[in-house]
This record gives sequence, structure tokens and C-alpha cells, in this order.
Amino acid sequence: MLKISNINKGFYNDIYTPILQGASLNVEAHQKVAILGKSGSGKSTLLSLISGISTPESGDIEIDQIVISKLSENERAKFRARNISIIFQDYKLIDHLNAFENVALPLRLNGVLHYEKLAIEMLSKVGLSGRVHSFPDTLSGGERQRVAIARALALNTKIILADEPNANLDIETGHEVMGLLFDLVKEFNRTLILVTHDKELASKCDVTYALVKGVLEQSN
Repeated sequence: MLKISNINKGFYNDIYTPILQGASLNVEAHQKVAILGKSGSGKSTLLSLISGISTPESGDIEIDQIVISKLSENERAKFRARNISIIFQDYKLIDHLNAFENVALPLRLNGVLHYEKLAIEMLSKVGLSGRVHSFPDTLSGGERQRVAIARALALNTKIILADEPNANLDIETGHEVMGLLFDLVKEFNRTLILVTHDKELASKCDVTYALVKGVLEQSN
């Protein structure tokens, strides 16, 4: 489903700093893949490349036989809207929209029929049927991440990218939220690529890779 072939990416800040140096990865449909790495190792850069937000300097990223690294910026944006959802560690909710509106808006923008019903159903799936009209500043961190999970799953994309989704949560809440995410990914047959520092969390995935010196190494 996802094939990353020998990608390289770095950044200029007075001097060139390499981040990814020949990283490669194959992910099967419906697989849960964890990527471990230290801060600054390039994990978030890798997710940015997979999502098509940025492009590699060399190498290819292929999703369902489409080489997204060769697409234009506009084409990548359209592809991402149809195929990829992202869950961020800081939730990325819109403050002036309530929980229902945060889930419903991207559905409406993507032309999903009956988007209101679907948004309500997904919030119920994540245990927030009683908080649909609550605004982000009245929700706990765990509840905000549940809204973000509902939003990601509601879009019916093939791939979910999760960038340190439990980093801003306490240990107990983080485990509850991640358990919910794993259950729903399985129920809805999605592919999950999880970036994390948490080795215990990574062990719950089907396969784990470590990002070391710009290269992905399978660790289980």
C-alpha cells in the first residue's frame, strides 16, 4: 500500500543538515506500524513527506501505485484529502468550533453526504456523545484527542498518520486514548503509521521501526 524508496531530506540553516538519508519503508494495507526515534531524528519530517505536505530531495513515495512525490503541490493536496488523515500531538482543533463542528467541517468541505449524522456517530464512537456541543477550551486533553481521532476516522481515508498522539496526555489517559485509537483502526480497517517515543505503545503495533541516523531499521 505504501512504499518509501531511498528518500533523502535535509534542511538549510546557514549550513545543510541532513535528516533522512536513504530511508525506505514498506507498509501493507490495514497494518499498524510504529516508528521510534529520538527528538530531532526526523520522525515528523517522515510523516510530512508521507502526507505530501513536503517532498523529498530524492527517492520516491508511492501510495496505492501513485508516486505522490512526483505530484504537484495542488495534486498532493487533493490526494491527501482523499487518502490521508493526520492526528497531531497538539490536537489541531479549531477553537471557535465545538466538537461536532470540528468533526463535521472537513466532511462538509470534502463533499460527504449526511456529514452531520456521520460526525455525531463518530463522536459517539470515541465516547463523546455528551460533549458534541462543547468547545475545545472546555474539554480535557484526552477529550480533545478523542475529537481529533473522530475527525480522522470520519474522513474514511485509507491511511492515518499519528504524530506523538499521546505526548500531551498523562500516562493513564494516554493509554486509554491510544487503546481507543487501536480498536477503531481495527474496526474500520485503516492503516496506521504511528510516530512515538513510547516503546510500550509501539509494541502494540504489528511492526516497529527505529529511525536512526536518517535510516529506518526494523526492530521487531
